[in-house]
Amino acid sequence: MVDGRTVRVGSRILATDSGATAADLEQRLQALEKSGKTTMLVLVDGKVVGALALADKLKPSAAPAVDSLKKLGLEVIMLTGDNERTAAVIAQEAGIEKFYAGVTPQRKEEIIESLQKEGKVVAMVGDGINDAPALAKADVGIAIGSGTDIAREAGGIVMISGDLRNVATAIRLSRKTLSKIRQNLFWAFLYNVGLIPIAAGALVPLFGVQIYNVLPFLAAGAMALSSVTVVSNSLLLFRFKA
Repeated sequence: MVDGRTVRVGSRILATDSGATAADLEQRLQALEKSGKTTMLVLVDGKVVGALALADKLKPSAAPAVDSLKKLGLEVIMLTGDNERTAAVIAQEAGIEKFYAGVTPQRKEEIIESLQKEGKVVAMVGDGINDAPALAKADVGIAIGSGTDIAREAGGIVMISGDLRNVATAIRLSRKTLSKIRQNLFWAFLYNVGLIPIAAGALVPLFGVQIYNVLPFLAAGAMALSSVTVVSNSLLLFRFKA
C-alpha cells in the first residue's frame, strides 16, 4: 500500500490474475526478454502502469563449469523461474541445451522427482530460497556458499567459493574417493581370503604343527601390512588436482 493505493509488481501471470492487460507493452516486453532480461509488470490499483526489466549477469565460471560437467559424461539441465525467452538466452550463453522455464519452487522439486523415477541420480546446484526444496529433494544438493541461509541448510555439499567450476571438482573428487574405497575393500578381502586358510592350518601338512608357534607373528605382520597398504593407498588422494 502506497498512499492508500495498491501497488503490485510481478510477472504476466500476476496481471492476468488481476484482470489487467499489458497489450500496449507486449512488443517492448518481448524485445527485452529476447535480450536476456526478466520483465516484471507494475500494477497500481489493478491497472498496468509500466514495466521493469532486470538482468543477472551470467557468472564467468558458468559456461566453463557446464563444459566440465559435460566432459564428465553428465547431463546438464537448467531450472529457472524466468520466462521461456529469457531462459533460452541464458541457456545458450551457458551452453545448456535442455531447460525448464517459468518453474515454481514446487515445480523444480517435481521435475527432480520425475528424473529420479527415470532411474537417474540427480545433483541440484542452487543458491536461492526458491532452490531449497529442490536441493533437499535431489540425491545430492550442492549449495553455493554465497547464497541464502536456507539453501545452505538444504544442501548436502556447500561450496565456500562462488566459482561454479568447483561443482565438477567436487564430483571428480567424490569419484576418486569412491574408487579408493573400492580398492581398499579389494585389498582387505584379498588379505583375508589368502590368510584365513593359513590360520585354519593349511600350512600344517608342509611345516608340521610347529607352524602354530609362528602364526601369531605372521598374523600381526599381515595385519600391519594390510593397514599400511590401505592407508598408503588412501593418501594417494593428495595427488588429486582441481
